[in-house]
Amino acid sequence: MARLPPVRYSIAPLSAHGHLYEVHCTVADPDPGGQRFALPAWIPGSYLVRDFARHVVAIDAASGGRPVALEKRDKHTWRADPVRGPLTVRVEVYAFDLSVRGAHLDTSHGFFNGACVFLRVLGREDRRCEIRILAPKGAAAKRGRYRNWRVATSMRSNGAARSEFGAYDAADYDELIDHPVEMGEFALLRFRARGVPHEVALSGAHRVDAARLARDMKRVCEQHIDFWRGNVSRSAAGGRAAPFGRYLFLVTAVGKGYGGLEHRASTALLCARDDLPQPGMKTPTEGYRGFLGLCSHEYFHAWNIKRIKPSAFVPYDLERENYTRLLWLFEGFTSYYDDLALVRCGVITPKAYLELLGRTITAHLRTPGRARQTLADSSFDAWTKYYRPDENTPNAVVSYYLKGSLVALCLDLLIRERTRGRRSLDDVMRALWRRYGMRGRGVGEGDFERLADEVTGLRLASFFNSALRSTRELPLEPRLRAHGVQMDMRAAESSADRGGGPPGRGSRSAAARASLGVQARSEGSEIVITHVLDDGAAMKAGLAAGDAIVAVDGVRPGAGGLDGLLERRKPGEDVLVHLFRRDELLALRVQMGRSPRDTCRLSFQGRRGKALRQRWLYRSVAA
Repeated sequence: MARLPPVRYSIAPLSAHGHLYEVHCTVADPDPGGQRFALPAWIPGSYLVRDFARHVVAIDAASGGRPVALEKRDKHTWRADPVRGPLTVRVEVYAFDLSVRGAHLDTSHGFFNGACVFLRVLGREDRRCEIRILAPKGAAAKRGRYRNWRVATSMRSNGAARSEFGAYDAADYDELIDHPVEMGEFALLRFRARGVPHEVALSGAHRVDAARLARDMKRVCEQHIDFWRGNVSRSAAGGRAAPFGRYLFLVTAVGKGYGGLEHRASTALLCARDDLPQPGMKTPTEGYRGFLGLCSHEYFHAWNIKRIKPSAFVPYDLERENYTRLLWLFEGFTSYYDDLALVRCGVITPKAYLELLGRTITAHLRTPGRARQTLADSSFDAWTKYYRPDENTPNAVVSYYLKGSLVALCLDLLIRERTRGRRSLDDVMRALWRRYGMRGRGVGEGDFERLADEVTGLRLASFFNSALRSTRELPLEPRLRAHGVQMDMRAAESSADRGGGPPGRGSRSAAARASLGVQARSEGSEIVITHVLDDGAAMKAGLAAGDAIVAVDGVRPGAGGLDGLLERRKPGEDVLVHLFRRDELLALRVQMGRSPRDTCRLSFQGRRGKALRQRWLYRSVAA
């Protein structure tokens, strides 16, 4: 059988000042009926139709040196007139989205996900792809502005030296768009985790303790590799410690930012530069713990979503939404294991882990939408609700990240308790990897629940029905108590706490604190309401999102903001709120509510449940 010719691509910065990439796509044997090309509507891992074709500012085609007509068929599809010889389409793509999901180019660096820039050749998606990543050209390049630019990508080299511009390749289009690319000046850290080479490409201004960062990330990666391997020998796992031969963390440090997107052998991360470990840092800061948790989350995804996938994603349909009710398993369970891995590998203490877990529980309990939307529906509606938040989102939506992680916690502790520590959620996840991930099979809607019963020997249908398909509260307190963890609930200390910020230290007086029932932000001397929470004092009085509070009982907000105005108020007390709604001044009488007991504090209970607790927090690989 003759080998089919590859699809050839090239990409180069066309104008760093204008934020434009120039991309060429050449098909040696175009469809004789007229070749069609398309850009994806979404990027796997981020469940929102983003319509990347909207960033195309110019497109044309040629064959044999002559122009070929292109007809746009819909929002992201073009059809070229029939030609006999090779066909090349040239695209100019605007790239000014500094996020992990998009493409960005300026004079300091370039970054892109393949889904944003590489045309899909319809009918040729399974062809091998050859890619040339080209350096900037023009006057600035001649003056040496870009002389120190390099390339960081997990894509397979096809002759290009490591970290250099040149030729790369991918087995097919799906692989092509699963290797993001960073170009520019960056620091490169290297370490090995269970023998597998890992790299961290750090872009953006930063001051970092590189040795500590590499050491901590190595421990996190080895924890996950060991977790997934379990007792499976290296030979049984295909001769490799991990399902990739090399892994790359692409980290962009900015003044303020946070985000990550997983790929099969890499991840793109955005972080605040102050969250990176600073030279001389003795104990992990809150920001650094968050950064390590983000790295842990995306690395776990290399197994759980990139290779263990819901059936709805096998294969991806890149033109439209791909619905599944299983995102709680792939995102929520990953959110459970990301911080758990940090304590298991020793980069944070058990006490610090309880603090993180308490904050997760607090954030979930401060979401009124948990009483309206089930976890399965939250997964299904991600395309239209979770990724399109508005002022009513806290009242209508439950997060499959937050609640999904707490369902994983409850399930893990339930299995450990009922089997007296002989089985755990870890065993179920490893069985999921062996049965589905290693075999390339998609996970059906009920497959995980059946597998959990099979692996543990328990009947878990009632748990899953309650946790996934009802809005009943999760049994957090009894599950934690059995593992020697005490769960105390207190009222928030401030309106900032009620808005989802980190809980304070708590006090007896906090239980009687007055509450307005809003989330808000300060804008100069005004307090702008962003969300009005269900059944709170503000909703009952008629306040609305967008209202700008300018005075309470005739007093303008000061440096203390809303907290300063309300700190001496009591539940049931009436206050007069002056606000601007659009450009109209209103005066509304509000009866203050009582701050709910929704701030969670977790603590260890000495020797009670110690044996189960130690297996949970310290042992992830079966003996």
